[in-house]
Amino acid sequence: MTFFIKSMVSDQVKNLGLGGGTEEKKEEGGTSDPAAARGMTREEYEEYQKQMIEEKMERDAAFTQKKAERACLRVHLREKYRLPKSEMDENQIQMAGDDVDLPEDLRKMVNEDQEEEEEKDSILGHLQNLQNIDLDTIKEKAQTTFTEIKQTAEQKCSVM
Repeated sequence: MTFFIKSMVSDQVKNLGLGGGTEEKKEEGGTSDPAAARGMTREEYEEYQKQMIEEKMERDAAFTQKKAERACLRVHLREKYRLPKSEMDENQIQMAGDDVDLPEDLRKMVNEDQEEEEEKDSILGHLQNLQNIDLDTIKEKAQTTFTEIKQTAEQKCSVM
């Protein structure tokens, strides 16, 4: 970082015509070795590079795992709603390996949805819906419809 700042300052000074060319020559020679450019020894730089590669691999693996978990969720939703399967989702799950499963919080959400739908589909769910129905309103609507039909029929019969 300090090299970068020194380089910028020396470039600006050089552009102004105030010199700065001697420092640039010293530092240009050091830029051929990336370890020296970062202010590290060769061993430290190699260790740093290994560490960076390992971290990138870990991030990539975590990203692949998250993509596979999302694909697994989409597969479950497609099965639930009987939608066509997606090869892309299946490929993402295979890339992550067979140990892919829904995250715990998503699994809870899916299970809660399934339980709610099972309750609605059960006989008790239908009975609860029947209890919520206002029978008086239904009777009034049926009576109104009946009288309207009767009046319409009477009008048509009297014309004939």
